[in-house]
Order: sequence, then structure tokens, then C-alpha cells
Amino acid sequence: MNSIPGEAEITITGLKKNFRDLTAVDNISFEVRKGEIFGLLGPNGAGKTTTINMICGLLPATSGTIKYQSHDIREIKSVIGYCPQENIYFPKLTCLEQLVFMGNIYGISTDKSKPDGMVLLDMLGLSNKSKVYARNLSGGMKRRLNIALALIHNPRILILDEPEAGLDPQSRVMVRNFIKSLSKEKTIILTSHNMDEVDRLADRVAIMDYGKIILTDTPYNLKTSIGEGDVLEIEITDDTESKTDNLMSELKKDYNVILSCNSLIIKSVHLIDKIHGITSLIKNTGLSIKEIKLRENTLEDVFIHLTGRMLRQ
Repeated sequence: MNSIPGEAEITITGLKKNFRDLTAVDNISFEVRKGEIFGLLGPNGAGKTTTINMICGLLPATSGTIKYQSHDIREIKSVIGYCPQENIYFPKLTCLEQLVFMGNIYGISTDKSKPDGMVLLDMLGLSNKSKVYARNLSGGMKRRLNIALALIHNPRILILDEPEAGLDPQSRVMVRNFIKSLSKEKTIILTSHNMDEVDRLADRVAIMDYGKIILTDTPYNLKTSIGEGDVLEIEITDDTESKTDNLMSELKKDYNVILSCNSLIIKSVHLIDKIHGITSLIKNTGLSIKEIKLRENTLEDVFIHLTGRMLRQ
């Protein structure tokens, strides 16, 4: 099952999952290439975790195929390491005992899994916690332990569902760098609703919403696909609908603008020169401003452009 760099390592075709009358994943198709970090980006409920669970074999697909190179992925599940969104651990085992036990489940001897486990703990900043019971770890440490558990059998493919969930800023940077280092030898799929996380990590991104994949490309191409210019995000106070409607009518005369969650998302070139006029217009409408941000395009802007709403909605 050797493959050449850049070729498709996982090929998903016509994948669908129904739960009675609910279609959680709706006929999606995409490829994940060897050695890349592939991100599934979308809001909660978009179908990301359901897709991952089908790839891992935890859920049967209603229809469609999942191939690892030329093989049905269900036949070779050992090539996958999976770190789920919720931390899973054995509370009465130490960190190292967890890894040895998981290695044994995969048929790896204790003589091998013990030193390999220590290497993983060290890489994830947990070497001094090797003899500590998992139940006594902080939330961020449990998250890092779960990533180690997904790697103890040295899988070819690593799947991470919200890998930075519950991490403090220092741990987030550590995990992010660790994931980048792994991509030199593994193919990685990660899911997130955190646009910055995916932007920093992924080589390619599939934007997912309501069970469908809307668009797939590199983060750079996605961000440049919605045109040139800066983005001004202004959070306004809740007020009467009529005032907000009047404001939107005025702004749309000169700008590309969307209202989402009481935030005005305004896109234009040379916005820094136009901020005073925009804020004056808002105040003249009788609305108050809570916060102003001027920034470049993000993946969330791409999502807003495609769906008309924010990822966090």
C-alpha cells in the first residue's frame, strides 16, 4: 500500500448518513492527499463529527464509499488513530499505563509500548506526569494525553476532532506545533469550528454546512476568492429593527455589508480612510457601537460570503 507524494490517500465518494428523517451528511465527496493536513471547517452541527465517525468505522454510512488508497477503509482500521472531541481515558490508570494498555489492545508488546509511550508524553509536555492518574490531570493535559493515545500504535492517518478544545494558550501552541511536525510523516484530518486553528494548520480546507461540503481549497485561495479589500467588523447594540434596517439601507449604497449577530461585516478597499464616515452614519441612525475591528480576510469571512451567517451562529 505504498503511495507517491501528493496522491489521494483517502477518497470519499457520495458519502451520506441519515438518522431517520435527518440527513446529517448529504452526499459529500472529497480526497485527502498523502502527507497533508486536511481541515473540515464548519459550525457545530454541520456534520463534521458524523463524517469523521464514518471514516473511523464508528458509524455505518447510509451510502457512499470510503477508500484508503485502493482498500475499503473498514478492512484496515489500524491505519487510523482517532482523537475524539470528548476526552476518553481510564481514570484508575496513570498516563503511561494508559498508553501501554492502549498499545496492548493494538497487539503491541509492553516492552515496545512503554518506551514509545514515554516518547509521546515527552513530545506533548507530559513526561513529568507519566506516573500521575489521568483523572488528576487538568483538562488541557487530558486533551494532550488523548492525542498521545491516538498515536501509540503509530497510525498512518491521524484524525483529530476539535484538537484544541479546552486547551490553554500555551498548550494550544504546543499542540499546534506538534501536529505540524507530525504532518511530515502522517496524513492528518482535523475538524474545527475555530477558523484561526484551521487557517494556521491546514494545507487544504473543506467548508461544511448543513451536511454538505460547500467549497474545498487552500486557506489562501479561499480567503482571496472573495475579493480584495479589508474587513471592518463593528458590533452594535441591540435596538429597534427599524433603526437597523435604515442603517443597512444606507450602508448598502456604498459598501458590501452583512449584518450577523449584531455585527456589521463591511468589506471595501481603503477602509481605514472610511471608518469615520461609517461610524458617524451608525451614530446618526441612533445606534451605539460596542467594538470595532479592522482586519484582513479570514476563513470566517469566506463562510459568511458563502452562507450569509457567521460560523459561531
